Amino acid sequence: MDGIFERYAHLEDVIREYSSEADISRLREAFEYSRAAHREQMRNDGSPFISHPLAAAEIVAEMGLDVDSVIAALLHDCIEDTGATHAEISGMFGGDVADIVEGVTKLTRVTYTSKEEEQMENLRKMLMAMARDIRVILIKIADRLHNMRTLEYQSTTKQSIKALETMEIYAPIAHRLGMQKIKWELEDLSILYLDPIGYKEIEDGLKERRLKNESFLNSIQTKISDRLKDNSIDNAVYGRIKHIYSIYRKMYGQNKELSEVMDLYAFRVIVNDIADCYNVLGHIHEIFHPIPGRFKDYISTPKPNMYRSLHTTVIGGDGVPFEVQIRTWEMHHVAEYGVAAHWKYKQGITGKVSDEEKFAWIRRLLESQQDSDAQDFFQALKIDMFADEVFVFTPRGDVINLPAGATPIDFAYSIHSAIGNRMTGAIVNGRIAPYNHILQNGDIVEVLTAGASKGPSRDWLGIVKSPEARNKIRQWFKKEKREENVVHGRISFEAELRRANFQLQDVTREDVLPRVLKKLAFPTLDDMFAAIGYGGLTAQKAVNRIREDIRQAVRAKDKDEREARAPESAPRPKRKPVLGVTVEGIDNCLVKFARCCTPVPGDPIIGFITRGYGVSVHRDDCVNYIKSLKNPAEAGRWVRVNWENGADDNYQTALSITASDRAGLVVDIASALNAMKIRMLSFAAKDLDGGRITVSVMMEVRDRDALISAITRLMTITGIRDIRRAG
Repeated sequence: MDGIFERYAHLEDVIREYSSEADISRLREAFEYSRAAHREQMRNDGSPFISHPLAAAEIVAEMGLDVDSVIAALLHDCIEDTGATHAEISGMFGGDVADIVEGVTKLTRVTYTSKEEEQMENLRKMLMAMARDIRVILIKIADRLHNMRTLEYQSTTKQSIKALETMEIYAPIAHRLGMQKIKWELEDLSILYLDPIGYKEIEDGLKERRLKNESFLNSIQTKISDRLKDNSIDNAVYGRIKHIYSIYRKMYGQNKELSEVMDLYAFRVIVNDIADCYNVLGHIHEIFHPIPGRFKDYISTPKPNMYRSLHTTVIGGDGVPFEVQIRTWEMHHVAEYGVAAHWKYKQGITGKVSDEEKFAWIRRLLESQQDSDAQDFFQALKIDMFADEVFVFTPRGDVINLPAGATPIDFAYSIHSAIGNRMTGAIVNGRIAPYNHILQNGDIVEVLTAGASKGPSRDWLGIVKSPEARNKIRQWFKKEKREENVVHGRISFEAELRRANFQLQDVTREDVLPRVLKKLAFPTLDDMFAAIGYGGLTAQKAVNRIREDIRQAVRAKDKDEREARAPESAPRPKRKPVLGVTVEGIDNCLVKFARCCTPVPGDPIIGFITRGYGVSVHRDDCVNYIKSLKNPAEAGRWVRVNWENGADDNYQTALSITASDRAGLVVDIASALNAMKIRMLSFAAKDLDGGRITVSVMMEVRDRDALISAITRLMTITGIRDIRRAG
C-alpha cells in the first residue's frame, strides 16, 4: 500500500505543476473516499483495486485536465462497483463531478443481443456523452488505456475481445479527438494481443536495427538543429521510429519485410511561433531533397480534430526518406492531447461542448446515423474517423473537408441536403464533371441544381464516399418513395431468404414473426421492407440476423420426428480420430470435409453420414446443414463429431474477399498470403458492379486462430471492404 500513497503524492505534484491554484484538499478527499469504497476489492494482478482509478487519474492529469476531471477519474468506478450514489458524490464533490462519474458509468451498463449492436450502442452513447461533457469520454479513454496496459492478467478470450474493441472503438475516438499519443499506445497494445506473432516480428526486427536506427536519427537531428541554431531559430528537434502498428499496417498491407519499409523515421521540429514554422520549412528543403506531392499544410487548413502542423517528406544524403513535422509548442500539445489541450490553453473551460465548429462532427454523425443498423453505423464512424481527407473549395473560396475518394455528390450534400437533392450536375475547375469524378485537393467545385429535379438516383448510393451524403440520400428515399421502397425491399428480402434456403412463410409464422420483428426493431414487415428498399438496411444483413431464429423454429418443428427416428442411447466411448476428427458411435470410418463450408479446427462442427463415402464434416452454421434439417429423410443422418487436440494437419478452407477494384489489388492479396506462408490451392477474381471486385481463395491453414490471424492481416490491405468464409 506504500506504493499507492507514493503514486498519489506524485499525482498531486503533477497537478501543482500545471495548476498552482488547484484545490488539493478536495483531491485528497476524493482519493481517500475511493480507497475506502474499493477497500475490499482486488485487481486480477493481485494489487488493491484503488490502483486502477489512481492510474486513470494520473493519465487524466498528464492530459492537463481540470481538478474536477481528476477527481472524477478517481471516483469513476464508485457508482458502478460500490455502494456510492450520484447524490452522495454530488454532495461531497459537486454536481459536475457526480454527472461526469455517472456519465462514465452509463457507458458500460447496458447489455445487448449481439456484439455488433453492443458496439454500435456504445459508440452512440459515447458520442452523446461527448455532446454533453467532453470530459466523460476523456476519462473513459484513460480508463481503457490503463486496462489495456494491464491486459496481460486477463484470460486469452477477454484479451482478444478487449483488444478488438479498443482497436475499433477507442483508438478511432482518440484519433478523432486529436489525441495521437494515446491513440498510438492503444493501437500498439491492441495489435500485441490481436496478432502477437506479427507484433513480436516487428519488435525483434527493431531491436536488431536499434544501433543503425539511433545513428540515423542522431545524424539527421544534429543536421537540423545545427542549421536552425546558425540561423538563430529557437527550436527543439525530436527524432523517432514510427510506432509498431503503423509499421504493421505497412508490412502486412503492402506485403513488405521490415527492411523494405522505407519511411520508418519521423522528426518533429517545435518552434515558438507560426512565422518560424514556415521559416524552418525553407531550411529543411534546402538541407534535404523534398519529395514532390508529399507536403501538407495543416496550419493554414487544420484537420477537423484541431491538428495543426506542416508536414513534408524529404530524402537524406543516404537515400532514406523521412517525414518532418513542424509546429509550435501549442500545436504540439494539441497534437499530443487533442481536445484535452484546451484545458492548458483556454482558461475557465467547463467541459461542455460549446464550440460548434470544433465539435460539429459529433452532432452531424449522431443526426445522420439515427436510422442506421449496427454495421452501417460502425462503418460510417470508421470512415469519419480514419479516412484520409481532401480539401476542396466552393466558388466563393470556402474550404470544404471531405473523405478521400469523395465525389461532387458528396460535396453537394456537405453544403446542404436540399442542394444534393436538387443536383443535376457539377463543374470542377471550370469543366463539367461526371457524378463519379474523384475530387482532388484544391479543386474548385460548383454544383448545378434545378428546382424541377426528380431527386437523387439510387445509383448514387454506390458512388458517394461520405456517410453523411449516403444517409441524406437514404432519408430522401425513405420520405418520398415509401410504396416503391416496400416493393423493392420485399423482392430483395425474399431473394435473400431463398439464398439461405428459407421461404417467406418461415418468417411469417405466428411463433417466429414477433421474434424477428423485435430483433430487427421494426413494428411491421412493411416497415422492414421499406427500410431495405431505401437502403437503411440490406436484405443480407436482415436475413443473417434472423437466421438463427428461423433455424430454431425449424428444429422445434421437426424435433419429435427426429427423436422418434433416432432415440437417445447411452454415451459411447470416444473413438479413434481420423483427420483430427472423432465420430460418436463410429470407429475408424472414412472422414471428409465438406467443400461447401470448409471447416477447420476450432469451428463448431456436425457430421453427415453419406451413402458410401463415410462421414462428411460441416460447420454447424453451414447452409446445407440447415437446409437438410427440413428434410425428414436426411435429418436423422446427422451425427455428433468433435475435433481432437494435437492434430498436426493443415486444413483446406475458402475465403470470399470483396474490395474496391484497383491496380495491383490481386497481387497484394496473393503476396500477403504468401508472406504468411499460407499455401493457396486456388485463386480467382471476378468484377462486380460499382467498381468492386470479389476474390475467391481456397487455401490451407492449421486452425481457426490461424485463419482469423490471416483475415486480420488481409483487412489491412488498402481497398478491402469485407472478408467472408464459404458456406
